[in-house]
Amino acid sequence: MTITTTGPDLAAVKAKQQKTWSSGDFAKVASTIVLSSERLADSAQVRAGSDVLDVACGSGNATIAAARNASNAVGVDYVPQLIEVARSRAALEGLTVDFRVGDAEDLPADDDSFDTVLSVFGAMFAPHHHRTAAEMSRVTRAGGTVALASWTPDGFIGEMFAVISGHVPPPAGVASPLLWGTEDHVADLFGDDASDISSTQQIQPFRYRTAEAFVDFFRTWYGPTLAAFNALDEAGQSVLYTDLVDLANRWDIHQDGRGICIPGSYLESVITLR
Repeated sequence: MTITTTGPDLAAVKAKQQKTWSSGDFAKVASTIVLSSERLADSAQVRAGSDVLDVACGSGNATIAAARNASNAVGVDYVPQLIEVARSRAALEGLTVDFRVGDAEDLPADDDSFDTVLSVFGAMFAPHHHRTAAEMSRVTRAGGTVALASWTPDGFIGEMFAVISGHVPPPAGVASPLLWGTEDHVADLFGDDASDISSTQQIQPFRYRTAEAFVDFFRTWYGPTLAAFNALDEAGQSVLYTDLVDLANRWDIHQDGRGICIPGSYLESVITLR
């Protein structure tokens, strides 16, 4: 995936992304990666009574994790359908959460509004990285925390994106979202505003009965994978399917035919602002 940032129409890219994330049903995918949100809320030391924002919240995993810690939690996402799912989930748990439709690059919040800002595999997909980081810093109070979970370029999800990009190239000139999964890029985005940045590698496991079941699940419910298959003819879809099955089998840590477990590596970054 390209890492250059000049030239593309980012507004058009964002509109296409929004349509992509509205397809499938990301809530089903998000239900399989709850662990990373719970872990990030803990690493960020979300406190009872604090004001917390979850950026690009999807169906609300991290927002709800923060709300369970008795914080005043707000979740923002630009896909209205996901916001509705998030509201329903919070209501089922009896949690009071403020979910808003909004853009990570133009957050619907005042300056210095939050003690903690979280994003789990969300903000990393906004096309304008520096603008997104600046918005997260803007709404965080001095001495507050920005905490991120971002897929790494050399992990399974990074390789999956590379396989898909080999069949359906990403928009030319748009910075790879996987850069957020590198310490250097996080330092570039937040270093001027930070007094401390601490990053650790974490694993989000993906467990399925077979590699084919994994690909079928992501092809059906994960917007970017669904969009990639829809962009190809029947022959192209068949090749992409085979390549993704092979990838999943190669990353399976069991290798015994009794269900697969794929280690999805991501970078967890906890940033303390000045």
